[in-house]
Amino acid sequence: MHLNFDRRVADSIPQTWVDRAPTALRPFLRLARYDRPIGFWLLALPCWMGLLLARAETGLGWVDLYYAILFAIGAIAMRGAGCTYNDIIDRDLDAQVARTADRPLAAGTVSLKQAWAFLGGQALVGLIVLVQLPLIAILTGLASLLLVAAYPFMKRITWWPQAWLGLTFNWGVPVAYVAASGQFDLAVLALYASCVFWTLGYDTIYAHQDSEDDALVGVRSTARLFGRHSPIWVGGFYALTTLLVGVALYLVNAAPLAAIAFAVYAAHLFNQIRLMDTDDGAGCLKVFKSNRETGLLLCATLALVTIM
Repeated sequence: MHLNFDRRVADSIPQTWVDRAPTALRPFLRLARYDRPIGFWLLALPCWMGLLLARAETGLGWVDLYYAILFAIGAIAMRGAGCTYNDIIDRDLDAQVARTADRPLAAGTVSLKQAWAFLGGQALVGLIVLVQLPLIAILTGLASLLLVAAYPFMKRITWWPQAWLGLTFNWGVPVAYVAASGQFDLAVLALYASCVFWTLGYDTIYAHQDSEDDALVGVRSTARLFGRHSPIWVGGFYALTTLLVGVALYLVNAAPLAAIAFAVYAAHLFNQIRLMDTDDGAGCLKVFKSNRETGLLLCATLALVTIM
């Protein structure tokens, strides 16, 4: 087996502020993906969505600003912890894939013992954030641990690891919702399901960067499963995403004017399909990163609902 590590890849250690950090810290910052902040956004945005949906009928208060800040800190800590844990489990596979061969554990710039200690520190920050929330939200957050622990193994046993990522990455929706409202209902289930399909779509796009190398090392993904038909599948996932968001808005009695903001969000989401080229890894990365704006547009829609 021969993999070409000399070819340029779209997402391999970009030049960021991490490259100007103290030398001893750089491998740990890269291990937590501080050089790639899109993951922090995609973990924090579902939390803010859940918070805003919970306040759709009552309006926002000062406590919600406190919650929003907590969720941002928690997203940074837990995304870093999740990436560290993934790299611990995947270190041998990462060494065989061009885009991931430079990751600290695969490259040997961080030891396994150091990685576990770093993981523990980040998880502790996440726990400190979690215990600031009401008990029902704490219990909801702890319920995600099984999803998190199992995720790195999904690419080895199923063609649908992106679905498991969707279940895991969007757990902030119910955590934030119950923190603010104290209850579960159909609205939060609809929003959570919409975010799961959203992640299925955008992570399929992202996985097309690695489909060639994944095939060589035996890693499964929806990108490999769908191949050139991926745009059709992503379109279907995004259709379910928008439908379920619409259901959530209906269940919280959103004002008709919110439909304008919702339409802008939906247009931005579906524009990704037009831009998607499964043979262009750099283009897929660019489209994937545009989901920060997609999530912000949905947050803006939900924020408008709280004041209408």
